[in-house]
Amino acid sequence: MNTNQFGEKGWTPDRIKKLNGKTYVITGTTSGTGFEATKILLSKGAKVVMLNRNLKKAKGTIAILKQELGEAIDIVNIQMDLSKQSSVKKTAEDVLKTVPQIDALICNAAIAQVPKQTITVDGWESQMGTNYYGNWTLQALLFPLIEKSKGRIVTVGSLGYDMGIKTIKFDDLNWEKDYTPNNAYSQSKLAQIMSMYELQDRLKEAGKTDVKAYACHPGSSRTNLINSSGSFMMKFIFNLMKLSPLTQSAEKGAYPEVMCAIEPNLDESGFYGPTGRNNWTGPVGAHKIKSHAKDKTVAKRLWELSEKETGINWNI
Repeated sequence: MNTNQFGEKGWTPDRIKKLNGKTYVITGTTSGTGFEATKILLSKGAKVVMLNRNLKKAKGTIAILKQELGEAIDIVNIQMDLSKQSSVKKTAEDVLKTVPQIDALICNAAIAQVPKQTITVDGWESQMGTNYYGNWTLQALLFPLIEKSKGRIVTVGSLGYDMGIKTIKFDDLNWEKDYTPNNAYSQSKLAQIMSMYELQDRLKEAGKTDVKAYACHPGSSRTNLINSSGSFMMKFIFNLMKLSPLTQSAEKGAYPEVMCAIEPNLDESGFYGPTGRNNWTGPVGAHKIKSHAKDKTVAKRLWELSEKETGINWNI
């Protein structure tokens, strides 16, 4: 059993000193872990740029945060639909025009367990298109500013990376055959995590160690993720689970992503999340990641495919 570098209680926001003068860009903040992460960062004096699709919800979120933390908080929302490349590109442009620095980009937004095979406007299976290609493009386009800021890229993965086919189905990425909500979701989360470790290798090769990339997950947290896109049965099971000790609050689910955005001296090779039984709940820290998530051959092939599919190259 690994001992937690943050002691037996694991990482908690008490460790955060003031974040005045820091800027964090975070996706999917109108509920769940994204909302809680935003709240923690703002409460420590940081500026937060939220990226959300639904403007009405984003406006409501800002109102709630101002009510809870005071009018003086520094928060803005820029509209972005992660499932559409054109929207991601436009948002990245807006961010680069209006945000002078990015101390961390936290890729928190995701869709999960889409009941039937759905194809995005760009021609990809919806979970892969949103969770993976959407983030790929956002990260690549914001990379120059993140690099200039000596910032970080934090990808919020999921334990789902280990609950599906455990590799990338290159011969049928859109699941024309054998679509299942779980396999497609798992593959998108595996791809997200893999790309972080591949990015680390590429940054090291280029001698660019000022930018850090981290992979984490929220454990099993009580959020609306499954409720917003899952099938009736998944929702039913998940809502039962919410009542059990197998889940934790969305606030605790936000700890790993906040930690990866700000904690100094974190080992990039780690996978961060709850360290209790099954890694669903418990003290936050680094824990074991299965070897298939660090399969170099698959990761390299995925990276090259992503450049081709999106037409976007990272200028590392």
